[in-house]
Amino acid sequence: MQVTRVKPDTASHNNALVQFSLDMDSPAETAVSAHERIGLALGRDYALHGVTPPIAHLYPQSPLQRGWLAARPGRAARSAATPAVLQWLALRTHAWTRGRHFEDIQLTPHHLAQLDSSHCPITRERLGDDNRSLDRVRDDAGYAAGNLAQMSRQANQAKGNRNHEQLLALADSCATGPIHRIGGLSEIEWRRLAALSSLVTPLPHEQAARMPLHVLPPNRLRLLNPIQALQAFVTRQLATPGWSARLARLEALLPSDALRADFNRFLLALAPRVLAAHELDEPHQVRWALEDAWAQPLVLKRWTRLALQLTPEQAEALVERAAAKRLSPVHVQRHEDATEGWALASGGFVV
Repeated sequence: MQVTRVKPDTASHNNALVQFSLDMDSPAETAVSAHERIGLALGRDYALHGVTPPIAHLYPQSPLQRGWLAARPGRAARSAATPAVLQWLALRTHAWTRGRHFEDIQLTPHHLAQLDSSHCPITRERLGDDNRSLDRVRDDAGYAAGNLAQMSRQANQAKGNRNHEQLLALADSCATGPIHRIGGLSEIEWRRLAALSSLVTPLPHEQAARMPLHVLPPNRLRLLNPIQALQAFVTRQLATPGWSARLARLEALLPSDALRADFNRFLLALAPRVLAAHELDEPHQVRWALEDAWAQPLVLKRWTRLALQLTPEQAEALVERAAAKRLSPVHVQRHEDATEGWALASGGFVV
C-alpha cells in the first residue's frame, strides 16, 4: 500500500488538498464483478487439475478462459482429474453460466462422490452417463451441500422449478384428472418428487407429521423437519439386520407408556410389509420396499397418530439420543444451520 501526499501549489494554498493513493489492488482487479471473479477462479481450477475448459468458454472475453490461461504457465504439478473432480468443475461451470450460487467450501468433489446412486429415486430407472443428473431439490436455493440429489434427467426436467406444494398438486391431478401422466411422470412419481422436496422445505409440524415417506432421503440430504428426520430414522432401521433390537431400544427412549404403545402399533403395521424385503438381493430393492410400505393407509395412519403426540423438539432429541447410542445403521449429523450456504435470501442466485 502506498500513501502519497501531494504538496499544494503555493498559488492556490487556500484550496490545497491532501490526496492519498491506496494501491492495495490493481485497477483491473478493483473493476472485477462477482461474475468475473468466480469465472477467473473457476478457470484457475481447470488449470490446476489439467483440464481444458468447455469450448463454449474458450473465447478472449471469457473470464474462465483468462483464469485458465493465467494459471497454466509454469505450473509444475497438477492434481489428478478424477471423475468427481470433473463433475465438480462441470457443475460449477453450469452454475456460473446461469448466475446460480455455488457454495464451494463444503460442496467438494469428495461430497459430490457421496451423492452417487445406481437408480433414480423418482422413476427408479437405472442411471448411466446418458441419463444421470444432479438436481437442486429446492429451486430457491443454490448449489450447496444438503440441497442436492441425483436423479434421472427426465425426473429433473419434469420437476423444473416447482416447489413442494406444486409437486403435490400435480400428483393429485394425476390421481383425480383424466390425464394420468403429466410431463412423462405418473402419480406415484410426482408423489416421490413431492416427498423429496418436503424434506428440505420447512413445514408446519402438523403437516410434516402427515407426510408419507414415499422417498427415503438420498445420501447427504439435509432434513429440515425434525419429525421427518425421526420418520426416516425409524424406517431405515428395517433395512439392516438387528432392527428389532435397535427399535426396542429406541422405544425405551419415548417419554410415556402411551407413546410406546402407539410406537408398537405403528411398527406392527410397517414391519410385515417390509419383512419380505430381506429376501431381496439388491440394496435398492430393499429401499423401494420400505418406500412402498408408506403407500399403505394403515401405516400412515398409525405413524400420524404417533407423530402428532411429539413436538419438533422431542423428535429432534429422540434422533440425537438414538444416534448417540449408536442405534442408527447410517451416519447422522446435526447442523446448527442446515441451510448455511444455500443463498436463500437471493433465491439461490449470486448477489
